[in-house]
Amino acid sequence: MNVKQTRRQFMQVVSVGAAACVAGTTGSLAKDYTPEASQASDKRLKLGLASYTLRNFDLDKTLAMTRRVGLKYIALKSVHLPLESSPAQIAEVVEKVKKAGLTLYGGGVIYMNNEAEVNRAFDYARAAGMRVIIGAPVPGLLALVNQKVQQYDIKVAIHNHGPGDENYPTPTSVYEKIKDLDKRIGLCNDIGHTIRAGEDPSVSAERFADRLLDVHFKDVSAATAKGQAVEVGRGAIDIPKFLRTLSKINYAGVVAFEYEKDADDPLPGLAESVGYARGVLASV
Repeated sequence: MNVKQTRRQFMQVVSVGAAACVAGTTGSLAKDYTPEASQASDKRLKLGLASYTLRNFDLDKTLAMTRRVGLKYIALKSVHLPLESSPAQIAEVVEKVKKAGLTLYGGGVIYMNNEAEVNRAFDYARAAGMRVIIGAPVPGLLALVNQKVQQYDIKVAIHNHGPGDENYPTPTSVYEKIKDLDKRIGLCNDIGHTIRAGEDPSVSAERFADRLLDVHFKDVSAATAKGQAVEVGRGAIDIPKFLRTLSKINYAGVVAFEYEKDADDPLPGLAESVGYARGVLASV
């Protein structure tokens, strides 16, 4: 391996990611960045956005900023596509996403606390053409969710929320509850919450590879319950190890950035995080 060349490639990709946040939303750099700079890394993994990252912005700005950092896939949170939307309203949002050149692959996190909420989640996902629901159904509803998955052929990736989550603190806790259910019910490994709850995200990704359907990609300041959101690459998670693991297991889902820091001004940190990840992918 040519170390100098690898480092140069890494820094070039990081620089492009950082530069994307400097250019205007409709500027030429942002427009050019999406197809060219993302091509190599997206051949390895599908990089996308969990729109909760941009929860303080409307849908139009969210789509523009997603394009601006060169991401191609998006999972919409209810703030951007309300769960109670009519089929016509859903169709309008789907068309906006398509015109932005993005792929709407999923929605969530969607909480399901009763039968009506389960039914609504599946109708919502089907109307939007989503392939996966990133969800948190209470354990008592998993039998119903199993039926719905078989009826609708829509996957459900159950999201672990770390310390304080009584139902799903870790990927292991999710797997133990769904291991005997339809294989289209799996995990959304939120790697920040995973490490905060005492599990190695890379180990859990490999251990439950057959059920890994989605990833919430982030970094945190410490591998403890008190860990706080930071830019990817600045925190406690071994990001190169995790990305190598996803490649090793031939992970076919989306790696969705969920940058929770700086809610009112997330673009610089998000761009840094995307640039860092692309740099790692270019160098490993």
